[in-house]
Amino acid sequence: MQTVEHTSRSARALDDSTRLAFERTRAAYERTMMSWIRTATSLITFGFSIYKFFQIEAPNHERQHRLIGPRDFALILVSIGLLSLILATLEHRQSLRTLGAEYAGKQRSLAVLVAALISILGVLALIAMVFRQ
Repeated sequence: MQTVEHTSRSARALDDSTRLAFERTRAAYERTMMSWIRTATSLITFGFSIYKFFQIEAPNHERQHRLIGPRDFALILVSIGLLSLILATLEHRQSLRTLGAEYAGKQRSLAVLVAALISILGVLALIAMVFRQ
């Protein structure tokens, strides 16, 4: 994490109370992003679990008269998980960019890296579900 000594030239110097407030705000952004990651991971894993359970439970693929089947429901859950993770990541990056422009220059976020890894996992799950009938 960058400190006050490593700020860009356009960022203003911070007194101690402002620096601490900046750190609290940054930590709040990180906690919010990790909450979104946790929610998206839950949606993705729950959707994939439903898909696998019904794949094992009903291997003959009988088409029943339902508005939405277990496979469709699972696809929707995984897609919502991925979409929420993408939107949360974009919002998080924008918030950090705004905060960094005002006070401490460019900020790096470990939560964005974790979100990218979870997104890759979610995309792989979605691909496996779509191409495995």
